[in-house]
Amino acid sequence: MGFDEMDVGTIWQDGDFVDWDDATVHVLTHALHYGTGIFEGVRCYDTENGPAIFRWDEHLDRFYQSAKPYDMEVPFSRAELTEATLELLRREQLRSCYIRPVAFYGYGSLGVSPKENPVDTAIAAWPWGTYLGEEALERGVEVMISSWRKYASSQVPTNAKTTGLYVNSLLAGEEARRNGYTEAIVLNKEGQVAEGPGENLFLVRDGEIYTPGLSQSILDGITRNTVIELARERGYTVYDQASISRGELNTADELFFSGTAAEVTPIRKVDNVTIGDGSRGPVTKELQQAFFDLVERRTDAHEEWFTYV
Repeated sequence: MGFDEMDVGTIWQDGDFVDWDDATVHVLTHALHYGTGIFEGVRCYDTENGPAIFRWDEHLDRFYQSAKPYDMEVPFSRAELTEATLELLRREQLRSCYIRPVAFYGYGSLGVSPKENPVDTAIAAWPWGTYLGEEALERGVEVMISSWRKYASSQVPTNAKTTGLYVNSLLAGEEARRNGYTEAIVLNKEGQVAEGPGENLFLVRDGEIYTPGLSQSILDGITRNTVIELARERGYTVYDQASISRGELNTADELFFSGTAAEVTPIRKVDNVTIGDGSRGPVTKELQQAFFDLVERRTDAHEEWFTYV
Protein backbone atom coordinates (compact mmCIF):
# COMPACT_ATOMS: atom_id res chain seq x y z
CA MET A 1 0.00 0.00 0.00
CA GLY A 2 1.38 3.40 -1.02
CA PHE A 3 1.09 6.57 1.03
CA ASP A 4 -1.55 7.93 -1.34
CA GLU A 5 -3.81 5.06 -0.28
CA MET A 6 -3.37 5.77 3.43
CA ASP A 7 -5.18 8.14 5.72
CA VAL A 8 -2.02 10.01 6.69
CA GLY A 9 -1.95 13.00 9.00
CA THR A 10 1.10 14.69 10.48
CA ILE A 11 4.86 14.32 10.70
CA TRP A 12 7.17 15.66 13.40
CA GLN A 13 9.80 17.80 11.70
CA ASP A 14 12.52 19.78 13.46
CA GLY A 15 10.51 20.29 16.62
CA ASP A 16 7.05 20.91 15.13
CA PHE A 17 4.12 18.79 14.03
CA VAL A 18 3.33 19.60 10.40
CA ASP A 19 0.79 18.32 7.90
CA TRP A 20 2.02 15.25 6.02
CA ASP A 21 2.09 17.04 2.67
CA ASP A 22 3.99 20.00 4.12
CA ALA A 23 6.91 17.95 5.49
CA THR A 24 9.22 18.90 2.64
CA VAL A 25 12.89 19.79 2.02
CA HIS A 26 14.73 21.93 -0.51
CA VAL A 27 15.78 20.30 -3.79
CA LEU A 28 19.40 21.23 -2.98
CA THR A 29 19.36 19.42 0.36
CA HIS A 30 22.81 17.90 0.93
CA ALA A 31 21.44 14.44 1.78
CA LEU A 32 19.43 14.30 -1.44
CA HIS A 33 22.65 14.62 -3.46
CA TYR A 34 25.12 12.67 -1.32
CA GLY A 35 23.05 10.32 0.85
CA THR A 36 24.26 11.96 4.06
CA GLY A 37 21.51 10.88 6.39
CA ILE A 38 20.88 8.28 9.07
CA PHE A 39 17.62 6.60 10.01
CA GLU A 40 15.90 3.94 12.06
CA GLY A 41 12.99 1.58 11.49
CA VAL A 42 10.97 0.78 14.59
CA ARG A 43 7.71 -1.07 15.15
CA CYS A 44 4.91 -0.32 17.56
CA TYR A 45 2.63 -3.26 18.37
CA ASP A 46 -0.96 -3.26 19.55
CA THR A 47 -1.12 -5.06 22.89
CA GLU A 48 -3.69 -5.59 25.65
CA ASN A 49 -1.80 -2.94 27.63
CA GLY A 50 -1.97 -0.43 24.80
CA PRO A 51 0.38 0.40 21.92
CA ALA A 52 3.97 -0.58 22.76
CA ILE A 53 7.11 0.49 20.88
CA PHE A 54 9.53 -2.43 20.65
CA ARG A 55 13.10 -1.80 21.81
CA TRP A 56 12.90 1.95 21.36
CA ASP A 57 15.96 2.59 23.54
CA GLU A 58 18.12 0.24 21.48
CA HIS A 59 16.94 1.88 18.27
CA LEU A 60 17.78 5.31 19.70
CA ASP A 61 21.22 4.03 20.69
CA ARG A 62 21.89 2.95 17.13
CA PHE A 63 20.43 6.18 15.74
CA TYR A 64 22.93 8.33 17.62
CA GLN A 65 25.76 5.88 16.99
CA SER A 66 25.02 5.97 13.25
CA ALA A 67 25.52 9.74 13.27
CA LYS A 68 29.04 9.57 14.73
CA PRO A 69 31.03 8.48 11.64
CA TYR A 70 29.60 11.47 9.77
CA ASP A 71 30.35 14.03 12.52
CA MET A 72 26.61 14.61 12.66
CA GLU A 73 25.17 16.21 15.77
CA VAL A 74 21.51 15.27 16.07
CA PRO A 75 20.02 18.55 17.40
CA PHE A 76 17.51 16.85 19.70
CA SER A 77 18.00 14.82 22.85
CA ARG A 78 16.84 11.27 23.42
CA ALA A 79 14.08 12.59 25.68
CA GLU A 80 12.90 15.03 23.01
CA LEU A 81 12.80 12.37 20.29
CA THR A 82 11.00 9.98 22.60
CA GLU A 83 8.33 12.48 23.59
CA ALA A 84 7.91 13.59 19.96
CA THR A 85 7.36 9.97 18.90
CA LEU A 86 4.89 9.21 21.66
CA GLU A 87 2.94 12.40 20.94
CA LEU A 88 2.93 11.61 17.21
CA LEU A 89 1.40 8.18 17.84
CA ARG A 90 -1.17 9.71 20.18
CA ARG A 91 -2.14 12.38 17.63
CA GLU A 92 -2.45 9.84 14.84
CA GLN A 93 -4.18 7.32 17.11
CA LEU A 94 -1.83 4.63 15.85
CA ARG A 95 -1.79 1.35 17.74
CA SER A 96 0.17 -0.86 15.36
CA CYS A 97 2.58 0.95 13.07
CA TYR A 98 6.05 1.47 11.67
CA ILE A 99 8.08 4.44 12.95
CA ARG A 100 10.78 6.15 10.87
CA PRO A 101 13.14 8.60 12.61
CA VAL A 102 15.59 10.27 10.20
CA ALA A 103 18.32 12.90 10.50
CA PHE A 104 20.21 14.33 7.56
CA TYR A 105 22.41 17.17 6.40
CA GLY A 106 20.06 19.76 5.00
CA TYR A 107 20.12 22.83 2.78
CA GLY A 108 23.10 25.18 2.95
CA SER A 109 25.98 24.21 0.70
CA LEU A 110 26.51 21.60 -2.01
CA GLY A 111 30.18 20.97 -1.45
CA VAL A 112 30.82 17.38 -0.49
CA SER A 113 31.75 18.54 3.01
CA PRO A 114 28.51 19.08 4.95
CA LYS A 115 29.99 21.30 7.66
CA GLU A 116 28.03 24.41 6.62
CA ASN A 117 24.73 22.54 6.53
CA PRO A 118 22.19 22.16 9.32
CA VAL A 119 21.10 18.73 10.53
CA ASP A 120 17.38 18.28 9.91
CA THR A 121 15.42 15.72 11.91
CA ALA A 122 12.00 14.17 11.35
CA ILE A 123 9.83 11.33 12.63
CA ALA A 124 6.99 9.75 10.67
CA ALA A 125 4.72 6.83 11.53
CA TRP A 126 2.18 4.87 9.52
CA PRO A 127 0.43 1.48 9.46
CA TRP A 128 2.63 -1.07 7.70
CA GLY A 129 1.84 -4.75 7.54
CA THR A 130 4.19 -7.65 6.99
CA TYR A 131 7.07 -6.43 4.82
CA LEU A 132 7.41 -9.51 2.62
CA GLY A 133 3.70 -10.33 2.59
CA GLU A 134 1.33 -11.89 5.12
CA GLU A 135 1.48 -15.38 3.61
CA ALA A 136 5.29 -15.25 3.71
CA LEU A 137 5.25 -15.67 7.49
CA GLU A 138 3.90 -19.20 7.06
CA ARG A 139 4.83 -20.26 3.53
CA GLY A 140 8.22 -18.57 3.39
CA VAL A 141 9.81 -16.67 0.51
CA GLU A 142 11.89 -17.55 -2.51
CA VAL A 143 15.17 -15.66 -2.76
CA MET A 144 18.16 -15.41 -5.07
CA ILE A 145 21.83 -14.74 -4.44
CA SER A 146 22.38 -11.26 -5.80
CA SER A 147 25.21 -10.46 -8.18
CA TRP A 148 25.73 -7.28 -6.14
CA ARG A 149 28.10 -7.62 -3.16
CA LYS A 150 27.71 -6.02 0.27
CA TYR A 151 30.14 -3.16 0.85
CA ALA A 152 32.89 -3.77 3.41
CA SER A 153 33.47 -2.00 6.72
CA SER A 154 36.84 -0.85 5.37
CA GLN A 155 34.94 1.16 2.74
CA VAL A 156 32.01 2.61 4.70
CA PRO A 157 30.68 2.01 8.24
CA THR A 158 28.52 -1.11 7.97
CA ASN A 159 27.26 -0.68 11.55
CA ALA A 160 25.53 2.62 10.69
CA LYS A 161 22.07 2.88 9.11
CA THR A 162 23.04 5.40 6.46
CA THR A 163 20.44 6.52 3.94
CA GLY A 164 22.74 6.59 0.92
CA LEU A 165 24.08 3.10 1.50
CA TYR A 166 20.68 1.57 0.87
CA VAL A 167 21.21 1.92 -2.88
CA ASN A 168 23.10 -1.35 -2.38
CA SER A 169 19.95 -2.88 -0.94
CA LEU A 170 17.82 -1.44 -3.73
CA LEU A 171 20.05 -2.92 -6.44
CA ALA A 172 20.03 -6.37 -4.86
CA GLY A 173 16.32 -6.43 -4.11
CA GLU A 174 15.21 -5.15 -7.49
CA GLU A 175 17.48 -7.60 -9.27
CA ALA A 176 15.76 -10.41 -7.37
CA ARG A 177 12.26 -9.15 -8.13
CA ARG A 178 13.06 -8.73 -11.83
CA ASN A 179 13.99 -12.40 -11.82
CA GLY A 180 10.79 -13.52 -10.15
CA TYR A 181 11.99 -13.78 -6.54
CA THR A 182 10.62 -12.07 -3.46
CA GLU A 183 13.95 -11.00 -1.99
CA ALA A 184 17.73 -11.29 -2.32
CA ILE A 185 20.66 -12.49 -0.27
CA VAL A 186 23.90 -10.54 -0.63
CA LEU A 187 27.39 -11.91 -0.20
CA ASN A 188 30.27 -9.86 1.18
CA LYS A 189 33.39 -9.04 -0.81
CA GLU A 190 34.98 -12.34 0.25
CA GLY A 191 31.99 -14.25 -1.15
CA GLN A 192 30.61 -15.27 2.24
CA VAL A 193 26.95 -14.78 3.17
CA ALA A 194 26.23 -11.34 4.60
CA GLU A 195 22.49 -10.61 4.85
CA GLY A 196 19.37 -9.65 2.95
CA PRO A 197 18.87 -6.15 1.52
CA GLY A 198 17.00 -5.15 4.66
CA GLU A 199 17.20 -8.25 6.85
CA ASN A 200 19.64 -10.38 8.78
CA LEU A 201 19.88 -14.09 7.98
CA PHE A 202 19.73 -17.23 10.12
CA LEU A 203 20.61 -20.80 9.16
CA VAL A 204 19.48 -23.93 11.05
CA ARG A 205 21.44 -27.17 10.79
CA ASP A 206 21.10 -30.26 13.01
CA GLY A 207 19.13 -28.28 15.58
CA GLU A 208 21.76 -25.55 15.94
CA ILE A 209 21.48 -21.98 14.72
CA TYR A 210 24.03 -19.95 12.80
CA THR A 211 24.00 -16.28 11.82
CA PRO A 212 26.74 -14.23 10.13
CA GLY A 213 28.83 -12.19 12.55
CA LEU A 214 29.47 -8.46 12.43
CA SER A 215 32.81 -9.15 10.73
CA GLN A 216 30.85 -10.31 7.67
CA SER A 217 29.80 -6.70 6.87
CA ILE A 218 26.31 -6.99 8.33
CA LEU A 219 24.18 -4.50 10.21
CA ASP A 220 23.94 -5.23 13.92
CA GLY A 221 20.22 -5.90 13.74
CA ILE A 222 18.04 -5.34 16.79
CA THR A 223 15.58 -8.04 15.71
CA ARG A 224 18.59 -10.27 15.06
CA ASN A 225 19.73 -9.76 18.64
CA THR A 226 16.19 -10.44 19.86
CA VAL A 227 16.01 -13.74 17.98
CA ILE A 228 19.39 -14.80 19.35
CA GLU A 229 18.20 -14.08 22.90
CA LEU A 230 14.90 -15.92 22.40
CA ALA A 231 16.67 -18.92 20.87
CA ARG A 232 19.17 -19.22 23.70
CA GLU A 233 16.39 -18.93 26.27
CA ARG A 234 14.81 -21.96 24.61
CA GLY A 235 17.99 -24.01 24.85
CA TYR A 236 19.32 -23.61 21.32
CA THR A 237 23.01 -23.26 20.62
CA VAL A 238 23.47 -20.09 18.55
CA TYR A 239 26.66 -19.28 16.70
CA ASP A 240 26.31 -15.53 16.26
CA GLN A 241 29.73 -14.94 14.70
CA ALA A 242 29.41 -17.52 11.96
CA SER A 243 30.99 -17.43 8.55
CA ILE A 244 28.50 -19.04 6.17
CA SER A 245 29.40 -20.04 2.63
CA ARG A 246 27.01 -19.75 -0.29
CA GLY A 247 26.92 -23.53 -0.64
CA GLU A 248 25.83 -24.00 2.97
CA LEU A 249 22.58 -22.20 2.20
CA ASN A 250 21.50 -24.97 -0.16
CA THR A 251 22.13 -27.73 2.38
CA ALA A 252 20.58 -25.97 5.38
CA ASP A 253 17.69 -27.59 7.21
CA GLU A 254 16.04 -24.18 7.58
CA LEU A 255 16.72 -20.56 6.68
CA PHE A 256 14.94 -17.43 7.81
CA PHE A 257 15.21 -13.65 7.72
CA SER A 258 14.87 -11.32 10.68
CA GLY A 259 14.32 -7.57 10.71
CA THR A 260 12.09 -4.80 12.03
CA ALA A 261 10.07 -4.81 8.82
CA ALA A 262 10.39 -8.52 7.94
CA GLU A 263 10.06 -9.67 11.60
CA VAL A 264 10.76 -13.44 11.34
CA THR A 265 10.20 -14.71 7.79
CA PRO A 266 11.07 -18.25 6.58
CA ILE A 267 13.00 -18.83 3.34
CA ARG A 268 11.77 -21.81 1.35
CA LYS A 269 13.99 -21.60 -1.75
CA VAL A 270 17.38 -20.12 -2.67
CA ASP A 271 18.10 -19.86 -6.41
CA ASN A 272 15.29 -22.40 -6.98
CA VAL A 273 16.91 -24.90 -4.61
CA THR A 274 14.38 -26.05 -2.03
CA ILE A 275 15.46 -25.56 1.58
CA GLY A 276 14.59 -28.47 3.84
CA ASP A 277 11.17 -29.76 2.86
CA GLY A 278 10.20 -26.42 1.30
CA SER A 279 8.06 -25.22 4.19
CA ARG A 280 8.53 -23.32 7.44
CA GLY A 281 10.75 -25.51 9.59
CA PRO A 282 10.10 -26.38 13.25
CA VAL A 283 12.86 -24.18 14.68
CA THR A 284 11.78 -21.21 12.58
CA LYS A 285 8.17 -21.78 13.61
CA GLU A 286 9.06 -21.93 17.30
CA LEU A 287 11.15 -18.76 17.18
CA GLN A 288 8.60 -16.95 15.06
CA GLN A 289 5.88 -17.82 17.57
CA ALA A 290 8.12 -16.77 20.44
CA PHE A 291 8.79 -13.45 18.72
CA PHE A 292 5.14 -12.61 18.13
CA ASP A 293 4.16 -13.76 21.61
CA LEU A 294 6.78 -11.35 22.89
CA VAL A 295 5.99 -8.26 20.81
CA GLU A 296 2.23 -8.66 21.16
CA ARG A 297 2.74 -9.08 24.92
CA ARG A 298 1.20 -12.51 25.31
CA THR A 299 4.06 -13.06 27.75
CA ASP A 300 5.51 -10.97 30.56
CA ALA A 301 9.07 -11.63 29.42
CA HIS A 302 11.38 -8.73 28.63
CA GLU A 303 9.05 -5.98 29.77
CA GLU A 304 12.11 -3.69 29.70
CA TRP A 305 12.08 -3.83 25.92
CA PHE A 306 8.77 -1.97 25.60
CA THR A 307 7.86 1.72 25.70
CA TYR A 308 4.12 2.15 26.10
CA VAL A 309 2.30 4.96 24.37
